[in-house]
Amino acid sequence: MDSRELTLTRDCDAIQIPSGNPITLPIGTSVIITQSLGGTCTVATQAGLARIDEKDIDALGIDPAALQQQEKKAVDGSLEEAVWNQLKTVFDPEIPVNVVDLGLIYDCLIDKSDAGQTNVRVKMTLTAPGCGMGPTIAADARQKVLVLDGVDEAEVDLVWDPPWNQSMISEAGRMKLGLI
Repeated sequence: MDSRELTLTRDCDAIQIPSGNPITLPIGTSVIITQSLGGTCTVATQAGLARIDEKDIDALGIDPAALQQQEKKAVDGSLEEAVWNQLKTVFDPEIPVNVVDLGLIYDCLIDKSDAGQTNVRVKMTLTAPGCGMGPTIAADARQKVLVLDGVDEAEVDLVWDPPWNQSMISEAGRMKLGLI
């Protein structure tokens, strides 16, 4: 998506950045798309930044099919590899690098329950402990994992130990951010 100015065609649910508070952007609001990654759009408004989920992208006059679809995805290869690939589609709305390359994913455990269900448990952190978007980013990660065939349940826990620092960013992430 380019950074052109758009006008909302209907009232639109959004999440205020960085507080994480739910808001409604009214019809007629002018916005500029600053980031469109992982099926969501970050928009700049006169009141600040907001994140619009895929389900509300049509309010921007954008065909939802133009963004990533969250339908059940077949797993080619190992389930663990598929989970990591899905996590690479999760983005902080203020940073154009996925949570894996940012070094925010600390652990990914896949196990079968006694009942035969496949459960995925992810431990992740944030770039800052006070980030109001944390629950939203964690929920995005959970939803992305749940769309994989064979995953019955997913849990994403936010952890703070060890504290995140820039040395945890992958080489690809550092390149994207212009740090190397």
